[in-house]
Amino acid sequence: MISKNKTVVKRFAPKLNIKKGDQVIVIAGDEKGKKGEVQKVIKESLKAIVTDVNMVKRHTKPTNTNPGGIREIPAPIFISKLALVDPKSGTATRVGRRTENGKSVRYAKKSDQTIK
Repeated sequence: MISKNKTVVKRFAPKLNIKKGDQVIVIAGDEKGKKGEVQKVIKESLKAIVTDVNMVKRHTKPTNTNPGGIREIPAPIFISKLALVDPKSGTATRVGRRTENGKSVRYAKKSDQTIK
């Protein structure tokens, strides 16, 4: 479906396998192999902000509370470049869903352990 300003509007938001607080590993790109924790998930652009991954430099003006200067902050990275870290082995794993006690839970397909 196309809206008035010619942007594609999806009917349902995709079900993402990565959530805030998850330990992830980068599986593609310049940052391949780095691990970090997800700080924020941006559903609209299918990106996530991960600590110490995809760091960029920002030049900030000094204010009353901030001295200013050049700061390094993490930039968003596409979710397709991230994989969940297996809680048992510490390597990248795919995520599955199953119902336990009437609730849908995520589990690591490599070790078959549930992810909190």
